[in-house]
Amino acid sequence: MTARILTVRDLAQIAIFAALIAALGLPGALTIGAVAVPITFQTLGVMLAGAILGARKGFFAVLLFLVLTAAGLPLLSGGRGGLVWFTTSPSAGYIYGWLAGVAVIGYLTAVLLPKYPFWPALGATVLGGIIVIYLFGVPVTAMNLGLPLWAALVDSVKFLPGDLAKAVVTVLVARQVHKAYPGLIPGALRRKPSIVEGRAGR
Repeated sequence: MTARILTVRDLAQIAIFAALIAALGLPGALTIGAVAVPITFQTLGVMLAGAILGARKGFFAVLLFLVLTAAGLPLLSGGRGGLVWFTTSPSAGYIYGWLAGVAVIGYLTAVLLPKYPFWPALGATVLGGIIVIYLFGVPVTAMNLGLPLWAALVDSVKFLPGDLAKAVVTVLVARQVHKAYPGLIPGALRRKPSIVEGRAGR
């Protein structure tokens, strides 16, 4: 039961990453390319929260950020805030997807630790930070804009290069953090030995 209690250190980490996600929204959207694709950095904060804090603490960090934003604080990229961004906004689904995405990244990261190899880690980050978030975001975009689902899906493709770059950055940063501070994700270092390891020790 005590394992489920958030410690003061856990709460501090949750607050720090909620603040990080907010800070990554300060630059606003960066437009790249001839078609001026807007790229925001807050999804990077969500990916980092999952890859560094794990599923539970990462989820609470994103939840804290979203609660503050829904309450009216202008924390979303471009100084946006309020319930409208969670309801009728075309990007509302992506915001809800952050909660599922950070949990998936955190869970898979715990499985990969302590080794955290690059390609499996990148796959885990892409799965949670892109695929899962898009599964929430694309249908809501289609619904709120009155578009066919396929049209919203095609439109979302333009964001993939930027999101893939964020996933790579997340893995590179998380690898260094976990090397320097092992144990940030509770339970990752207490994995049960495999059958082969058990036999080798006899």
